[in-house]
Amino acid sequence: MMHRMLVLLALVWIAGLAIAGPADAQEEPAEPEQTPVADPADVESIDAIIAALYDVISGPAGERDWDRFRSLFAPDATLSPMVPRPDGSLPVTVISPDRYVEWGGAYFKENAFYEREAGRKLERFGNVANAMSFYESRHAAEEEPFTRGVNTITLLHDGTRWYVLSIAWDEVREGLPAPDYANGNR
Repeated sequence: MMHRMLVLLALVWIAGLAIAGPADAQEEPAEPEQTPVADPADVESIDAIIAALYDVISGPAGERDWDRFRSLFAPDATLSPMVPRPDGSLPVTVISPDRYVEWGGAYFKENAFYEREAGRKLERFGNVANAMSFYESRHAAEEEPFTRGVNTITLLHDGTRWYVLSIAWDEVREGLPAPDYANGNR
């Protein structure tokens, strides 16, 4: 099935090239959307950008500041939830921050959601870092978590600010207990 889909996409692409004609007759490609400018306080350190990530998605039911959310990410950044299906399989899903905004925006408009970091293991080498950030998610700020897990956040520093390059996450469940840094140690 996947092979047929790839072949079909390749044929459509080749047909598009044939219809478009010479390269000089083609339209200029659209400029990529500009990432909103980040608040310097949100991106000045690893602690700040991770705190901003949790803060921007947390709150009562309603809109979130999606420009702030987008401003934290590098161009072409990815998010990857590793959530098991009912049959136990784990689909590999890779989405953009904009796709997360579409999904999350609809959910958060109708549902309160509070997520906080409850522990972290950080590895850094120069301008790259990876944070294994243990999270707890709640429907109300003071209730017990309905889920816990780990966000693995890859960060890059360009000499001026930190960017999120990717986030992948998985949830604590039977057979996958909380890691040892879940108790707040860093």
